[in-house]
Amino acid sequence: MGSDPVALPLLDCLAAERPGGAELTLVFTQPDRRRGRGMREHPNAIKGWAEERGLAVKQPLKCGPAEAEEVRAAGIDLLLVMAYGQILPGCLLEAPTLEALNLHASLLPRLRGASPIHTAVALGLEESGVSLMRLVPKLDAGPVADVERVFLGKRTTTPELHGKLAAATPALLRRSLPALAAGRLVFTEQDPGKVSYCRIIEKGDAQLDFRASAMELERRVRAFQPWPGSSFPHGDQLIRILETEAEPDERRENPGTVMIGEKGIPTIACGRGRLRVHRLQRPGGTPLPAEAFLRGYALEEGTVLASREMRPLESRTPFPYRKKGNSRAGRS
Repeated sequence: MGSDPVALPLLDCLAAERPGGAELTLVFTQPDRRRGRGMREHPNAIKGWAEERGLAVKQPLKCGPAEAEEVRAAGIDLLLVMAYGQILPGCLLEAPTLEALNLHASLLPRLRGASPIHTAVALGLEESGVSLMRLVPKLDAGPVADVERVFLGKRTTTPELHGKLAAATPALLRRSLPALAAGRLVFTEQDPGKVSYCRIIEKGDAQLDFRASAMELERRVRAFQPWPGSSFPHGDQLIRILETEAEPDERRENPGTVMIGEKGIPTIACGRGRLRVHRLQRPGGTPLPAEAFLRGYALEEGTVLASREMRPLESRTPFPYRKKGNSRAGRS
């Protein structure tokens, strides 16, 4: 059960290697979505992968008793879930004869919830990974059987971490599915004292608060690529910041103050340090190196850019669910 390309290496491993004797029987994924200029319905990458191999594909809008009965009728032993996009009902979790397992893209119990990849980058974590856990009705709270760790560099972006985590899943399957088949897979309860949650990423997360430190803003710019991006308002334009670098600065300019260096590269004063801006983009324009951008756009030295509030990304308690039409993130 999955809807995001992060699960493709997992599927390739199941199909090619059959770890533990696993045989892939059914694929569940989200319904086709309208996108593109013509707003035509398009299948996601998981559906395309399954159809190329002649596998049965189910696309329920919301899983319930009917899907649980399908799983039971097909004699499914194991339900594997990764980035499916729905919270599964208890009847479905009880339908397979052996286990219902989830591959969650964080080192549980930290970063339960919808956006562990974005949040790991935005928080500047040095390490992330994929946790193989038993599915329970409570969000990402099941006991963990195994983890595969990956490391983040100082310039890692969300797409890069997404790729690393996707590539980490086959190792988990090669270790865990043979142990499951032999009855030797051991689960450990999560430490409640170390639990934290992340939330759904929203369009408003493109906002930057220059009262924060330059390092925090640099991480957010990397975290929110390609969506929702990072931007600041200037006149009637919303300028996108595509690449930045945090620098120390002992001066005390007002946060948001623009300074232009000798080579035409702008820096922005922050609550601590300053943000050197390397690439910018106007709405509908071409991404440009900052010095080339400023040759065609008037962003004068001394301009004070508005600081806009940034919502917290991690919490010790679950974030309240806010239904947003412009949110993009899946439930595990």
